[in-house]
Amino acid sequence: MPHTPPLVSTLAIGLVLAFTFGVVAQRFKLPPLIGYLIAGIVIGPFTPGFVADQNIANQLAEVGVILLMFGVGLHFSLEDLLSVRAIAVPGAIAQALVATPLAMALGWWLGWTRGAGIIFGIALSVAGTVVLLRLLQERRLVETERGRITVGWLIVQDIAMVLVLVILPGLTELFRNVEAAPNSAEIVRSVAAMLAKFAIFLAIMLIVGKKLIPAILHYVAHTGSRELFRLAVLAIAIGVAYAAAELFGVSLALGAFFAGMMLSESRLSQQAATESLPLRDAFAVLFFVSVGMLFDPTIIVEAPFSVLATVFIIVIGKSVAAYYVVRLFGHPRSTALMISASLAQIGEFSFILANLALRLELMPEEARTLILAGAIITILLNPLLFIALDHLKARREAAPGEAAPAVEEEEVLAREPIRPTSLNDHVVLVGHGRVGSFISADLAANNAGLFVVEDNTDTVQALKDRGIEAISGNAADPEILVAANLGKARCLLVAIPDAFEGGQVVQQARTLNPDLPIIARAHSETEIDHLLAHGASLVVMGEHEIAKAMLETVGKMGVHPEPRAEIQTPVARRLD
Repeated sequence: MPHTPPLVSTLAIGLVLAFTFGVVAQRFKLPPLIGYLIAGIVIGPFTPGFVADQNIANQLAEVGVILLMFGVGLHFSLEDLLSVRAIAVPGAIAQALVATPLAMALGWWLGWTRGAGIIFGIALSVAGTVVLLRLLQERRLVETERGRITVGWLIVQDIAMVLVLVILPGLTELFRNVEAAPNSAEIVRSVAAMLAKFAIFLAIMLIVGKKLIPAILHYVAHTGSRELFRLAVLAIAIGVAYAAAELFGVSLALGAFFAGMMLSESRLSQQAATESLPLRDAFAVLFFVSVGMLFDPTIIVEAPFSVLATVFIIVIGKSVAAYYVVRLFGHPRSTALMISASLAQIGEFSFILANLALRLELMPEEARTLILAGAIITILLNPLLFIALDHLKARREAAPGEAAPAVEEEEVLAREPIRPTSLNDHVVLVGHGRVGSFISADLAANNAGLFVVEDNTDTVQALKDRGIEAISGNAADPEILVAANLGKARCLLVAIPDAFEGGQVVQQARTLNPDLPIIARAHSETEIDHLLAHGASLVVMGEHEIAKAMLETVGKMGVHPEPRAEIQTPVARRLD
């Protein structure tokens, strides 16, 4: 009987279980990341049944980290950081100053070295970027002042962690012998060598990479091959990360981050992010699965106090520090509560630091297990904190005889309300990609009333800068469509390429306005049927329109072919 290679079995079982538990988590309105971690626990060495190859899982996870950090670099915005630096920098420092002594105290109680306690505290002080950004997007908070402060706070923490990952190998002896008198000269030489390598790498990236990387992508884009463009993006991300590690001793994660950052200023950065997204998501899932494999669930029973103390540091210690920093800068209580709740969890950077510290033998295995336990529990608790804030707001509003709050306190604590547009007789456009951007340019040139729904926040901001009303979010969300004022709209244009999602949008819109003209796009006869069945008035199939245009051109040349019946109409199919 043939033996299945460990790589295939790890991939197959890991992805299937991640999908299964991710769907279950989503069903209970929890982040799918929880499901991925549980999948890792199930196939890990600490639970019965199939045990995946840990070495292969770790290597796949490294690819996940590379692509994850490449995506972080692509979306890195120095402008966003500078706009909130006054509060984000002291806030991030305050959280670290609170979390680190508390973690050191726990480490001392558990018999760890002082160096292990410091690294443990740094790991607990950093919030998870992936989890938090998704949560902010779901609650439409990214574009608010609170959201910008939180994202700026995250960027400061990420930069700090990048620096820690750079200098930690050079500080190995210092952390191993914190109690003893360290060899200062040796430490200085080691750190100086690491920083010199990093400086050379940074200089090359700024001088050469900043011009070369975008130039490569622009050249490939002009070839017109989407396959080559996608391959170029992946080659740049993984190639730069590998070169950084091999030539300069910089971590793979850091090399990928700078590759993404050099590309972020290019006009093709958004397309690069889109093309790398499927593979990035797949390997990010495997990263979290591999993290789950390292978690020993028995620690919850064997060391419940240590687990509770870790959760206390993350949820209470960090949150209190964040709350008072935000209040000291004059922001309302609701903003302070939202930001402190957002940062009351840990994520991917904590895992990366824990793995590095373990490889350098600076931290015991127990510390990494506590970090994993703290991450899983706080990620589970984080949505509940937001729900609690929603209930607090509702209770304050419903309390009889209670004085009305100050204007600054009236904002919704944990979810940004959507204000409907005041436009009338306007066109609602869903999707602003290649098709949507062409439509909006024409409508704007003719001064037609236009309201755009797009899930990319950068695109939405660019539209607003041009004076076009736009909103970021999923158009299948009834609240988003209500904001588009479909009851008074002239028509709805569904320009997104995904017909399944488009069908949901059409169905929601038809419910809100039974008489609204709805025009959608499709790529196949099956998609046309799907969209018409959900209530579309007209469905345009791109291939049909291309064929019709070609035949019209041929007709002008004096050739008169007999066109096929299905492409003689002005649209692919019409709802009869």
